Amino acid sequence: MTRATVLQEVRRMRFEELYERRQRRELTMVEAAEILGVTERTFRRWSTRYEAEGIEGLEDRRLGRASACAAPVDEVLQLVTLYETRYTGWTVKHFHERWHKDHGGTRSYTWTKNRLQRAGQVAPAPRRGAHRKKRPRKPLPGMMLHQEGSTHEWVPGCQWDLIVTMDDATSELYSAFFVEEEGTMSSFQGLREVIEARGLFSSLYTDRGTHYWYTEAAGGKVDKTRLTQVHRALQQLGITLIPAYSPEARGRSERVFRTLQDRLPKELALAGITEMAAANALLRTRFIPAYNQRFAVPAAEPGTAFVPWVGASLVDVLCVQEDRVVANDNTVRYQGLHLQIPPDQHRFHYVKVTVRVHAHPNGTLAVFHGPRCLAQYQPDGRMIEPGGTPAGRRSPTRGAGDRSIVDPRPIVRERISARG
Repeated sequence: MTRATVLQEVRRMRFEELYERRQRRELTMVEAAEILGVTERTFRRWSTRYEAEGIEGLEDRRLGRASACAAPVDEVLQLVTLYETRYTGWTVKHFHERWHKDHGGTRSYTWTKNRLQRAGQVAPAPRRGAHRKKRPRKPLPGMMLHQEGSTHEWVPGCQWDLIVTMDDATSELYSAFFVEEEGTMSSFQGLREVIEARGLFSSLYTDRGTHYWYTEAAGGKVDKTRLTQVHRALQQLGITLIPAYSPEARGRSERVFRTLQDRLPKELALAGITEMAAANALLRTRFIPAYNQRFAVPAAEPGTAFVPWVGASLVDVLCVQEDRVVANDNTVRYQGLHLQIPPDQHRFHYVKVTVRVHAHPNGTLAVFHGPRCLAQYQPDGRMIEPGGTPAGRRSPTRGAGDRSIVDPRPIVRERISARG
């Protein structure tokens, strides 16, 4: 029995009771109509039909008849078939956007949702939990960024890590790419993509992963005196690293990953992509621009907190830096490699000197003595001749005889926020 049928039966019972009381002159026509929740004219019309046809005269003749505004059966069947054959498992919002964009759909989101739920293709959403107050966004882009990784089966049979760097003020994705495993180098890659495209930002909000923080015990407080490689690089750039102590504290990025884990695998499957290189290409060229257009929100205030990067080579800041002592044959041992230091016009040799090895995210290496780059190396330890530019590294802009120089001291600058 439907809800409309039940309500009609209740209305009949209440009307008969009030009609009898009206006949016994216990109630006036106005009072009976008010109790029933209708106008006096409606109660009079029902009384006339009841006297002429009996209880059948009170039936709502609209029940069981198709609405004149109802969508054609063929259109509903076509919608359900399209979802069932090509978009099974997609959220209604995601499917509704694709239906309008690629298949000429014209109906509203609510109409689409109701038809799919009635067909049993989509389950109604569960009721939300207790009310929580959302943390206000930062007013300007570049004041605080989130970086986080998510392990998920983005394509069938492959558990990749998706590294995302996004803005707190707008939820805009600045960088997103797949890697085999999240770690220090993937964090450096995301930071470099953002800084090269946008500039330096004020702070970075992350979880307490071991590539961001040292912690004495699992789940405990972070140690802000012992710096990881990522923390050291951010400190050198003047960027504050902020730890999050619960998933709820990272609610904004957690919600973004829920959307990505729902939509991105379906987009990859629809494009027939199973390789990581092709997936990263789709992310850069299609998915991220479409995502930002759909989900990014305007900042609360005009302007930006990003500051242009005007320092030395960024690749020699966003890298792993470790000290080594030069051996008697002017070589440096690093990760099983022997890095040969070439002759230098400034010194006879570097034996027993402490130097600094830079390991870059693209696998290349460099040896520094103080701010001076002594040599650069391929991932297998072969030296790169002067003038050669490793992949992902910019050529020096100084004179031909001067190597790329990086000041290891923290960079001090003034942040200027342009407000409207």
